[in-house]
Amino acid sequence: MILQLLDVHQQDAHKIESLEYRLDLLLRKLYGRSSDKIDPKQMALFADLLKQLEQQTAVIPAAQPQPAPPPASKPTGNGHGRRKLPADLPREKRIHDLPEAEKPCPCCGEMRQVIGQETSEQLDIIPAQLTVIEHVRLKYACKACEAKAAATGAQIVLAAKPLSAIEKCLAAPRLLAFVTVSRFADHLPYYRLEHILARYGIQIARSTLGDWEAQVAIAITPLQKLMIQETLGSRIVHTDDTPVDVLEPGRGKTRTGRFWVYVGDDEHPYIVFDYTPSRSRDGPMAFLKDWGQNERRFLQADAFGGYDGIYRGEAGGQVVEVACWAHARRKFVDAQASDVAASAQALAYIRLLYDVEDLAENVSSAERARIRQEQAAPVLVKFRTWLLSQQTTGGGPVLPKSPMGTAITYALNQWAALTVYLLDGDLDPDNNTAENQQRQIAVGRKNWLFCGSDNGGKTAAILFSLIATCQRHGVNPFDYLTDVLTRIAATPVSRLVQLLPDRWKASRDAALAVSA
Repeated sequence: MILQLLDVHQQDAHKIESLEYRLDLLLRKLYGRSSDKIDPKQMALFADLLKQLEQQTAVIPAAQPQPAPPPASKPTGNGHGRRKLPADLPREKRIHDLPEAEKPCPCCGEMRQVIGQETSEQLDIIPAQLTVIEHVRLKYACKACEAKAAATGAQIVLAAKPLSAIEKCLAAPRLLAFVTVSRFADHLPYYRLEHILARYGIQIARSTLGDWEAQVAIAITPLQKLMIQETLGSRIVHTDDTPVDVLEPGRGKTRTGRFWVYVGDDEHPYIVFDYTPSRSRDGPMAFLKDWGQNERRFLQADAFGGYDGIYRGEAGGQVVEVACWAHARRKFVDAQASDVAASAQALAYIRLLYDVEDLAENVSSAERARIRQEQAAPVLVKFRTWLLSQQTTGGGPVLPKSPMGTAITYALNQWAALTVYLLDGDLDPDNNTAENQQRQIAVGRKNWLFCGSDNGGKTAAILFSLIATCQRHGVNPFDYLTDVLTRIAATPVSRLVQLLPDRWKASRDAALAVSA
């Protein structure tokens, strides 16, 4: 009887510990800091381990990057203070003169002469304003034939109207670009845009704004398809997913949909979003179908089981899994509260891996792979040995279902995929490239809260793709969308590739260079 009570007590204790751990994670997610920084005092406990990298780098010389050219002039000050305003901004010159009564010299009475000037700059803004574009189409007819018009019919010719991306739409391309950027780059919900436009003297219902965006997405769908083709030309693709609430028609409640992001490599610099009604594996399987059919490719992602079929070749390609050290590290950070010493030890090993990345940041891909093999690989061998020793099967103190046990199990289960990055200098040790792109979805969710339907999710995915790719190339999305929505209807399919953000920027820069 006593043994049974002790067993029940032990089970209850484990359950309480598990619930406390989950509660701590929830509270940290709600109210704690978002970064995974650890206390440097804990890292000091493993100073000997951290010195290993310095010893290894002393033995193995790394290729020296090309020295940067010296700066034109030595910067002064501490780097703070007011920055110079861009030279290409429009300027309005206002000359401030002395009053006529102060121009005579008080000593001799002669008129003072201008000997120079002092110039200071003040940044101003011209508020947005709504204007109306009147498309006036002139009609032509032959006066000589007017007398015979009753018998033969007058030959009347009407000037053609420019092609429009959205036929019979009240909004001009610039207004459509403004709404798109406000919604998908600045994350303003439609009801706020409705109020903003009302301040400018026009009432546009939020439902109309949503319809405009759906039509914009349809108009630029050919560009998104080109971006998908380009992205799938990448040898390395980063991907991640994030949830979004979607309204259930007629039920007054929401369900969970999914946004997926696919980031192309440097030779295919595009960012494509996709939307699916659920997190089933059908989404990535359909998107990556036949990717890597003729050549081995690398997919950097988290440990979501929906990708497993892709790695097994079920999508028709040769795809290698590359796991994420940031995910593995986060689990050790989460386990700090229950096992400080073991967590700090694991984080020290991971710190060594990222110190190698810092060392190899500005070298070629081949050199980076060499440095990883010679410096990161030995650290990984020691790390794996330590992880195995911590498990109860290896004589260690860490229980399998404890937070630290969960972190260790995750790392060991993913070990093969976690170490693939050693083989190729173009691979990253983590999937932060894709996760960072999902931040704009996370920021948007806090403002517009949900998608109105699955079609709304697909519309958002198309527009997020264009906005994110513009941001990747430093392109102003407002200028880009204004120009593209003006030209796309009259652009032949064979030349649509010139409207992709990177090609558009190159063309615009070349035109500006010629005109300068």
